Amino acid sequence: MKNVIIILVGPSGAGKSSFLDRALEDYPQLRDVITCTTRQMRPGEKDGDPYFFINKKRFLELTQQDYFVEWAEVHGHLYGVPENQIHEAWRQNKAVIMDIDVQGARTLKSKFPQSLSIFILPPSIEELRQRVIRRSGGQSPTDLDLRMQNAEREMTSAYRFNHQLVNKDFERCYKEIKKIIEESLGLV
Repeated sequence: MKNVIIILVGPSGAGKSSFLDRALEDYPQLRDVITCTTRQMRPGEKDGDPYFFINKKRFLELTQQDYFVEWAEVHGHLYGVPENQIHEAWRQNKAVIMDIDVQGARTLKSKFPQSLSIFILPPSIEELRQRVIRRSGGQSPTDLDLRMQNAEREMTSAYRFNHQLVNKDFERCYKEIKKIIEESLGLV
């Protein structure tokens, strides 16, 4: 299990964080890496769950210090993966699992080629739109059209990742993710 990284990739609203949460419950060998972001907290979130929320000035200072293994601007906000969390998980003999955007996954894979990537696709762009609206409390986010444009573009690169799964039925899709996780952890 040395230096395992499992990356859940896909457009916003595809279900990455739900699958991540479930995998963390089921596999104590996994450790999540908490991303830093400059976006505002949503209702129900707190600092460190699911992100570390920092201002843009501090984020840019950290990029100058090579704090992030990868960082990017997504939907107008900055997101970065702290490299020290990956190495700390490995020191504790844990496998790393994380959900990140497409461009972040590409950068991470270039730095850690052993990374295993799972691209989560929605059943359709319309279903994805409805999921994003539901997640926003039934209100259309102001950046909904941008998110859908980005999602369509991101989905065209799904073939570049190790696995592609369609999240039409959560339990069925999670069963496939479990198989991939168990293979990567040497549990099968």
